[in-house]
Amino acid sequence: MKNGTLRKQFEAFEEGKYLDSNGKESWCFNFYDWFCKDTSLKNKANTLFRASRRFVKKMDIDLDKHYVFFKNNCPMRGPLRDDFRICDRETGDVIWNVTPKTGCVEVWGSENYFSEALFEGHSISDFYNMREV
Repeated sequence: MKNGTLRKQFEAFEEGKYLDSNGKESWCFNFYDWFCKDTSLKNKANTLFRASRRFVKKMDIDLDKHYVFFKNNCPMRGPLRDDFRICDRETGDVIWNVTPKTGCVEVWGSENYFSEALFEGHSISDFYNMREV
């Protein structure tokens, strides 16, 4: 079981701190893996913390039963892409994997066992609107 929770991570972020899934202050700004310069991580983390906080609120995810971590991906083609992953605190299983970059948004989830993207589109707002219907 991980000691970190979304609640603790978001509260720390508001105070200018970056907690990892273990609830410890993260020297790499909560990134699990990255292919960019280390000096880029803080700005990327700021963007991903804001995006993940909005996602968690829109999707009504329990702040005390989940945590988030970030990944900077190097696809076979195209530029680097950042994502956040919402995980179950008890099992460590990824529940949501979200690439929130406008123009190439992807949302993957455990609800279809990650068999295909639940959403691919231009804007994360389009995903939220689709889910509200």
